[in-house]
Amino acid sequence: MEEFIKYLLQFAHLNPKQIDLIISKAEETELYKGKYFAEEGKILQQVGFILDGIFRIWYYNDKGEEITKIFIEEKHLLFNLKNVPSAEYIQAATDCKLLVFPNAGWKEISDTIPEWENMIHKITNAALVQKLKRVSPLISQDATTRYLEFMEKYPTLVNRIPLSYIASYLGITQQSLSRIRKTIR
Repeated sequence: MEEFIKYLLQFAHLNPKQIDLIISKAEETELYKGKYFAEEGKILQQVGFILDGIFRIWYYNDKGEEITKIFIEEKHLLFNLKNVPSAEYIQAATDCKLLVFPNAGWKEISDTIPEWENMIHKITNAALVQKLKRVSPLISQDATTRYLEFMEKYPTLVNRIPLSYIASYLGITQQSLSRIRKTIR
């Protein structure tokens, strides 16, 4: 919980009473590798903050193949701002520990702390900027360059998640990724 409070304090000041309210609404939980935080077609019933582990956001393309859109690491929020059915899956790529806030508790925090919405907006914008820095260059590069940039931008992920997820993210087959990894060692 201390990590989450320190994370929030980067974006706004919170007084002790507000911090106590936030703590009272959170529950620490674990989600094991392969389990889902959110599934396509379902409305997310909670907000999560990743304490430890990696999630991937993915979907099926028109050929029925899994396409990994992005990886989300520690110290990031998992939530659905619009409260509509998810268009993607959020799956634990490793065993994960997280703080979970039921939507009703999250709303109570929002209704009670005046600067909460502004703080969440700042958090969302920071995450979007980070996401764009990681994804944008990948589109126009060859597979080897994409993998090298992936290792540069996600240095802690390479040895923590299955190669099939990385290959899906890079838009290549697992066999191609294995060949690339052999040539750059």
